[in-house]
Amino acid sequence: MNRLVRSPIFIFSSIRSGSTLLRCILDSHSRVHAPHELHLKDIRVTLASQNAELAVDIAGLDVAELEHLLWDRLLHRCLGASGKDHIVDKTPGNALQWTRIAKCWPEARFIFLLRHPAQILESAYAFSPMRDRDEMKYIVLTLTGGVEEARRRLPGLEVRYEDLTSDPRRVVEEICAFIGIFFEPAMLTYRVPDRLIRGIGDSTEKIRTGRVLSARPIAGEVPPEFAELCRQWGYADVHT
Repeated sequence: MNRLVRSPIFIFSSIRSGSTLLRCILDSHSRVHAPHELHLKDIRVTLASQNAELAVDIAGLDVAELEHLLWDRLLHRCLGASGKDHIVDKTPGNALQWTRIAKCWPEARFIFLLRHPAQILESAYAFSPMRDRDEMKYIVLTLTGGVEEARRRLPGLEVRYEDLTSDPRRVVEEICAFIGIFFEPAMLTYRVPDRLIRGIGDSTEKIRTGRVLSARPIAGEVPPEFAELCRQWGYADVHT
């Protein structure tokens, strides 16, 4: 199936992994458009009658493919409005839809943004202190599990939040090489988007600085549920 956007870039990550930071860095490039989270998996098509179902069937389509066409059209519209050449979507929920995304765009490119799982959980607790902690732990476990499954099954570039914050130029140069663009120094003092809205990205004061800030050190022990993931992701300082 032909696509209007042949090779979009998807960042697969959990919440609280630095995806908004990376989005802002990439969007500061003259050729890359990295909009707010698009939440493609929640943009759905409904066939409201049997006649509509029949028409779609005769056209050789189904609801899933209609949704793929809509997703592709949305990315094409966003990219066209930006005047740039490459588009990036960093919605964390994409990690749970990686099979559909890969099917929709066979030539898509993938960046796997990893962060120490214990740090993800700690940041999630701090970001939503009123939310039930067991529920938050479940959300993080689910999203990181999706990232790990996609990382094992799809080709792509692995980026660690800790490396991005400690050596941003080297990491951003690697990402640019992966995309096929030249590094631009202005990316490291990124342009802060005019609108940062909770629910479609990070909206905290830290992201509004326009600078890559150092990651906080790991505090406390790793919950037992995350021990295996720490090993899979190469975080050797596992203490449960």
